Amino acid sequence: MRLSTKGRYAVTAMIDLALHNDVGPVALTDIADTQKISVSYLEQLFARLRKNGLVTGMRGPGGGYRLARAADEITVAEIIAAVDEQIDMTRCAGKQDCQDGEKCLTHELWVDLSRQLYDFLHGITLGQVLQWPAVKQVAERQEARHPRGFQSKSENVA
Repeated sequence: MRLSTKGRYAVTAMIDLALHNDVGPVALTDIADTQKISVSYLEQLFARLRKNGLVTGMRGPGGGYRLARAADEITVAEIIAAVDEQIDMTRCAGKQDCQDGEKCLTHELWVDLSRQLYDFLHGITLGQVLQWPAVKQVAERQEARHPRGFQSKSENVA
């Protein structure tokens, strides 16, 4: 399995949204500019994220998107599933018809790996990702290039 751009971009956009969620609604154009993802692609992803209850949208001037729940309550696996991505390492999408209509020799190995990947991604929340030092560094670099009011939690303490 190779996670497609759909899943990768959805997770990236949700992390960006979580970083700026306290500032107010985030416009898709801001995410698009910062993360180098097309607005039309983000619109498709956010329609699915909204449908699955992960984001809420606000129309009009100053509108945009916000997280529907706290970042600590949204898992990476939920985001990937919301945009119709499957965490499946099998060639047969779990149908057990991978070799001439029957289960292949390594089917159970790939099923087990798929379960472990899902468990790993289900065990990581957006809130946890925001605390990773490497993510904080990238967020600070991006904020310097595309200011939107984000401050890391360490800068925000006064």
